[in-house]
Amino acid sequence: MYFHEFDFDDDLLDGIDAMGYKTATPVQEQVIPVILSGRDLIASAQTGTGKTAAFLLPTIQNILSHTNDDHQINCMIIVPTRELAVQIAQALEGMSYFTNISSIAVYGGGDGASFAIEKKALSTGADVVICTPGRMIAHLNMGYVKLQGLKYLILDEADRMLDMGFHDDIEKIISFLPKDRQTLLFSATMPEKMRKLALKILQDPIQVNIAISKPPERIKQEAFVVHEEQKVPLVKHILSSRPTESVIVFCSRKQNVKTLAAVLRRGKFTVEEIHSDLEQDKREQSLLNFKNGKSKVLVATDILSRGIDIEDIDLVINYDVPNDGEDYIHRIGRTARAATDGTAYTFISPKEQGRFSRIEELLGKPVDKATVPPELGPVPEYTPKVRRPGGGGGNGRGGSHHRGGSSGGGQGKPRNGQKRRNNNNRPKQQKKP
Repeated sequence: MYFHEFDFDDDLLDGIDAMGYKTATPVQEQVIPVILSGRDLIASAQTGTGKTAAFLLPTIQNILSHTNDDHQINCMIIVPTRELAVQIAQALEGMSYFTNISSIAVYGGGDGASFAIEKKALSTGADVVICTPGRMIAHLNMGYVKLQGLKYLILDEADRMLDMGFHDDIEKIISFLPKDRQTLLFSATMPEKMRKLALKILQDPIQVNIAISKPPERIKQEAFVVHEEQKVPLVKHILSSRPTESVIVFCSRKQNVKTLAAVLRRGKFTVEEIHSDLEQDKREQSLLNFKNGKSKVLVATDILSRGIDIEDIDLVINYDVPNDGEDYIHRIGRTARAATDGTAYTFISPKEQGRFSRIEELLGKPVDKATVPPELGPVPEYTPKVRRPGGGGGNGRGGSHHRGGSSGGGQGKPRNGQKRRNNNNRPKQQKKP
């Protein structure tokens, strides 16, 4: 289905065309008409299915098509991490480039100046606010956020927010919102606590289920059974023996990220790293360098496993076995995007064998065990013990604060010499620092 078949505003279609979008993904085909109709929605859709455009495009269209209060926030998008807030803000800015939609990304960690910019936008009105729960609570507690006219609420990566302990924060934010609104909830998984939340905040929702319960078949999965001390030399061997490509290495602990990145740099590999100890500007620069191809290898914690849209990843390496099957699927889902093929390797130490066997149970089949280069020495056998099912829960609260400078979305811009469409003659301030 082509995007012009949704009968979008011409200026919105120009933005879609400028971003190179032509045909809708399956989740977009199912979700966009529901959102345009004004119905509440609960959608089970993973990262990589095109869900960001699935909720942004019809929401932009609805804002353009309806009368809005000049001095209110029209739409709030709540996300679990600052990185996802930045990504959505950038996507929104591109899609709405030829419209007069205004937006701002609100997330903490910045200085007083960034907080003041957020306060001005939240107190004078904006079409779309993309925020993390903690930062929005900080503003709400000060009493100036204009939410009486809000018409659209979107929760993205809702399961992740619950895992991170944001349930109470979400309910508190919603307590400030008008009951007469359209609410959209997107989640990769639908555990019982998610369904309970949905019952509380949605009204007679349409349900769309396009979650990918298993990795795409085009991802080549292999595992290496090794001792812990063999992991670093195995990474170096893999990177040295393959053509130059784009590689993400996921580690479960930030200390492993630091150690591995340092070793690879000494080995003359171009490496970026992302973990919670880095300042936000350094994290953003690392991600940008990797996206732009300046660095071929990105070593990161699970902060990148969900919600971050990076195309053309050739190889994902699980340096540590993920905590559970869902995390595994999200990690290796970074590769084989946009109908391309990809490869995912997982390193399994003796103490991680039981955990990986449970992942194999979720997958419904064993993952092929690859041969470890003999020069790395003898390796353990793969003999996982049968254990009671376990699972990784949330990783605690955090990662919800920081305000991005140039990445906070922006006011639409007119084409060459063409007058911009004036939506309700609304004077839009640029809410970028």
